This record gives sequence, structure tokens and C-alpha cells, in this order.
Amino acid sequence: MSNNTDVDDSPEDASDTTDEERSERQGDQSPLEEDGDRRPGGDDSIDEFEPSSDEAEGDDIETVDDLGSTVEVDPGVEVDEEIAEDDLLGGLKIDSTEDIEVPDRLVDQVIGQDEARDIIIKAAKQRRHVMMIGSPGTGKSMLAKAMSQLLPQEDLQDVLVYPNPDDDNEPKVRTVPAGKGDQIVAAHREEANKHNRRRSILMWVIIAAIIGYAIIVGPLLLGFLAAGVIWLIFRTMGNSGDAMVPNLLVNNGEQRVAPFEDATGAHAGALLGDVRHDPFQSGGMGTPSHERVEPGSIHKSNKGVLFLDEINTLDIRTQQKLMTAIQEGEFSITGQSERSSGAMVQTEPVSCDFIMVAAGNLDAMENMHPALRNRIKGYGYEVYMDDTIEDTPEMRRKYARFIAQEVERDGRLPHFTDEAVEELLLEAKRRSGRKNHLTLHFRTLGGLVRVAGDIARAEDREYTTRDDVLRAKDRSRSIEQQLADDYIERRKDYELQINDGGVEGRVNGLAVMGEDSGIMLPVMAEIAPAQAGGTVIATGKLQEMAEESVQNVSAIIKKFSDVDLSEKDVHIQFVQAGEGGVDGDSASITVATAVISALEDIPIDQSIAMTGSLSVRGDVLPVGGVTHKIEAAAKAGCTKIIIPEANEQDVMIEDEYEEMVEIIPCSNISEVLDVALMGEPKKDSLVDRLKSITGTTFDQGTVGSTAGSNPSPQ
Repeated sequence: MSNNTDVDDSPEDASDTTDEERSERQGDQSPLEEDGDRRPGGDDSIDEFEPSSDEAEGDDIETVDDLGSTVEVDPGVEVDEEIAEDDLLGGLKIDSTEDIEVPDRLVDQVIGQDEARDIIIKAAKQRRHVMMIGSPGTGKSMLAKAMSQLLPQEDLQDVLVYPNPDDDNEPKVRTVPAGKGDQIVAAHREEANKHNRRRSILMWVIIAAIIGYAIIVGPLLLGFLAAGVIWLIFRTMGNSGDAMVPNLLVNNGEQRVAPFEDATGAHAGALLGDVRHDPFQSGGMGTPSHERVEPGSIHKSNKGVLFLDEINTLDIRTQQKLMTAIQEGEFSITGQSERSSGAMVQTEPVSCDFIMVAAGNLDAMENMHPALRNRIKGYGYEVYMDDTIEDTPEMRRKYARFIAQEVERDGRLPHFTDEAVEELLLEAKRRSGRKNHLTLHFRTLGGLVRVAGDIARAEDREYTTRDDVLRAKDRSRSIEQQLADDYIERRKDYELQINDGGVEGRVNGLAVMGEDSGIMLPVMAEIAPAQAGGTVIATGKLQEMAEESVQNVSAIIKKFSDVDLSEKDVHIQFVQAGEGGVDGDSASITVATAVISALEDIPIDQSIAMTGSLSVRGDVLPVGGVTHKIEAAAKAGCTKIIIPEANEQDVMIEDEYEEMVEIIPCSNISEVLDVALMGEPKKDSLVDRLKSITGTTFDQGTVGSTAGSNPSPQ
């Protein structure tokens, strides 16, 4: 590798960049970038980087508060603030999503996660690490990508790996400004080609001389053998010349924004770098060590963002090495397999000055290395991703923009009409599970957008309509919902489902499968003489929380019942609970009603289904998934559904179910029994006795009036 001193590849000169070169790279530069290179964990204060008042007043300066703050529409489209509060589109006057302008930058497209968005902007500005914890599909990866667009592009670097003449197993590493790596490799390759051409000419001259001498003097065979030996020698020398060309490990020459590397689920070699195995490392015929070096995601994300979702899935040793890379800002590459020839190779430290964005569900923190989390927390931010956002006119307008974003991102979907957008907003309200809130699970909502768009596209229509959205809601049912519907149909076939008449000790309970699917789960109770001390026996693969709720129910029964439970065994069965069993306490009032009915021989109205938790004092406590449970009961043929009074505001059932069911909110077990039990004399006596014990002021006349109302906002 001679005559190559004119190429600027030294580490000292690599970091120097002329003013002209800097100005050429600033075309796509973020307005948030600042001069200097600050590694995560620095001591600089955030306040030091806030824009000055002079800068904020300039026309060309965009502050943090300006990012993603409004929803832009085409000229001529207005926002009617007078009707915005009651309008599903928040006063947005559009014919379709085609009228909505989609921002170019991802940070401006983020919806609902205002706190996380502000933290991402600050973290990009200060080069801080971030850990985002929350449910899947709430925008964690989108925020990480948005951060990479906010980082300065002018700091990007290329990484070159050179052969080490002193030790072939320790290749040298050089870092140069982005774009220079290709130039350096091209210069070395040109130099190697010149050497190869000179060797080739010399080789053929020598071979021609040997053959000519053999022809004249002889013997001819010996001359050909000598020529072959010369050819083999020069061939080997030519290979050694090519081996001196450096390996361009990381090439950011064409990168217009800071790198973003999604290393979710990556194995150790893909994350930390690796050295390829070459079994022919003998006689100088194998691939040189520096050419076998492969960069890891931590090296590719140098001066950019490394995104790790489900970080708890990384093994502990990999997390420890990742922590070292974060702390040092550089990490040597070596073979990750102990049996590989690459394990003999270890490069000089390679730059990996990245910002790490770790993400995961709540359980991600359990298996995460404590020191790694401490490093993120000590030198960065932790943020919890919201599942819902308050329903406001501005937020509804942003949801309309979200639909436009999905259409534009897909590139093949017809735009949505205003009525189709309204239907999707109603679905966003319903999926939130809370009154006056909208869901932030945009991945599943985006899936609904794509299914509706596919339906319209298959029929070659210009726009996606409300009917397409309604059909898409049926087609995009989750596996759990499809199973639940199948269970309901099969139970009807075999008469396992009862929705009329009265039965002692049997209650139609309600449960949730997955996250968005309701199912009716009958609960039966039977009282039998005790063989050796009274016990409560519950079957149906109950999990810990469900078992505890059964014990709470038994406390209420012992308090009011005239029956001596020490002489009775109480058997409770969750009918067809399935392999997953029962893992919550939302069946508490169901169990209590079934047991009380069996003890007192009072039938239960089978047209009623119920859900609710129960305190040891008899108060009905709120539960989750009430909307899905109500719809499941309606599908099963029940006409009355008892829910906790605290959940009344969370009911957002579909229009088709509003006329099918009567929703009855209850706050105490005595109210539940008054509605569910049949047989007036015994029922009235039981309710009166229970009211005197629990101290409930219960007005029988108010139940009917409350039950007649439907709190659904739809």
C-alpha cells in the first residue's frame, strides 16, 4: 500500500470539515441542531439550549412549540369553531381526506402523545437516551424515527477498517466525515489496480522470456513448467495487493438524515458487530481479516438513533455489552461465535455514539438489566405512553389528519369521505373504553383504515365511504372476537346457552377475550353437605386474582346467610372457561348471585347477564371491557345487562345493540339481587335482610328509571 499519503484518511484530519463542506450538508438539517458533538450523559443543561428571544423572533427560526401544533388544510377549507365542539370532525369542513395536508416530518405527524413528543424533541436536542413504555401500537417506533430526523446530518461519519501489518487479527479503524469513505476506498483501489497492472506486465514479460529461452536453448517442457511457477507466484502477489484495500464498514455518504437503526429482536452479532467465519485461513489463500468485519446496529447508528423494542428480550450478556457501548461511545468488533475463526479477530474500537430509544410493554422493565435502565434514567428520560386521549375538537381534527396520513403512506388507497372519517372517529371513541376519550392504539386503527380502503379499491371506487368502513369493521375482527362469535353459535346449537326463564344457582356472567372481544360465561353454584368442614370449591382453571375474588364473595355470604356454612360445601363452576381459565375479578357479582340463589333456592332471571367486581362489604366495583361484554350478551340473546354504576360512562355500544338491550347500573349487591332474582316473597325478604346488613339505602323505584336510560354517546 504505497504512494497513498495524499489521501486524507488519518483520524486527526478526519474530524475537520471546511465551512464549504458544512454548508453543502445543511440542506436537510433540522432546525433543532446545534454546533458541537455532545455524547449522551453530558452535563449540559437543557436551559442552555433554549432559543434566545432574538432567534425566536426571526422568520427562519422554528421553535419546539411550533412543531406539529396545527392541522393544515388546502386553501379554501375552513374550520368552523362554532360547531367544533359538537361536530365529529371538530368543525373541519372537508369533502374527503384529500383536502387535508399531511406534514412532511414525522414529528409533526405524531398525534396524542404530547408528553412523549416533547421529550423526544428535547432528547434529540440534548442527545439523551429515552425509554418509552406502553401498549403496542401507540407510536413508539414512529417517535424514534422522528428523533432521527431532528439530529444534525453534518456530524455523520464513515468508518473504514484497514489491515494491520503487525497483527492480522487486530485490524485498524479510521473514522472520516461522511462521503470521504468512498473516495478513500476508490483511491486505494485505483492504487492497487496500478500495482496489479504493473505486475501483470512484468509477469508476462518474464513468462515470454522463459518460453523464448526454452524454445531456443531447450528443453521446452522445463520452460513451460518454469512459466507456470512464475504465473502462480505473481497470482499470489496480486491477491496480496488487493488485500491492502480498506473495508468501508459504515457508509453514510448518501445519508440525508441521521441514521435510524431498528435492532428489535437482533441477535448479538447483528447488534454488536461480527466477523465472518472463513474456514480457509491457511496458506494466505483466505479472506483478509479486515474484509470479514461486519458492522453491528450500534455502529451503523453512530451519530443517529438506535431503536430497541421489547428490550427485555435481549439476553443479559448482550445488555451488558450494550451498556459498555453506551458508556464508552465506541465498541470493538469481534466474532460472536467461539467456534468461528472470526473469534480470533478483534478490531480497534469503532465509534458508536448513538442515542438509544428503548421501548417495551410494562413487563419490559422486569427482565431489563438494572444497570442499563439506571444509565438511561440517569442520563435520559423515561416516558409512559398514553392509551387514550381526551376527546377535543382539535384532537378530532388530528384524527382526520391521521387517516389522510395512512392513505398517503400506503399510496394505493382511495381517500376517505367525510362520513367515512366520522365513522372511524366513532370507532376510535368506542375503542378507547372511556367516555369523552379517543384511543391511541393507532396501529389497529390504521389496520381498519387499510381494510376499508382495500374494499373500496377492489370495487374500483374513487373514494372510501362509510359503508366500506362498516364492512371493514366486520372483516377486521380479531381472532378472539371470531372465536367468541363461534362459541356463541355453538352453544346455541347444543342448548348450553339459556336466555329466558328462571334457574336456581345459574348466572350468565360476562368476560373479555383478548383486548376487544366479549363472551358470555355461565357460572353455576351448588350447595352440598360437608364431609369434613365446610369449604368453597371453585373450578374453571381460576387464576390467583379470580380465586381471591371467590374468597371475598364467601365473606359476604357468611355475613348475611342464615345457613351454617361450616356444614356445607359450596361448589362453583365456571362453565366452559377454556384453556386460559378465568384471570380477573370481574365475575365477583356473578359468583355471589349464583351462590346466594343456590343457598336460598331463589331462581335467577336467565334473560339477565352481569359483570362487576365486588368488595367484601358488598359494593359493586368497576371493571374493564364493559362495552364488549354488553355486545356479547346482546348477541347471545340477553335483554338486560347489569354493570357497575361506575362504568356507566364507559358504555359505547354499536347502534345495532341500543334497542336490543337494557343496561342496568348497580352500586351494591342488594341492587344486583333485586334485579336478578325472581320469586317475590322470598326475594323481598332476602333483599331486605341484606340491606340491613350492608347499610344500603336502596330505593326500589329508582332502579327501573335508571335502567331505562342508555348512556351510549352513539
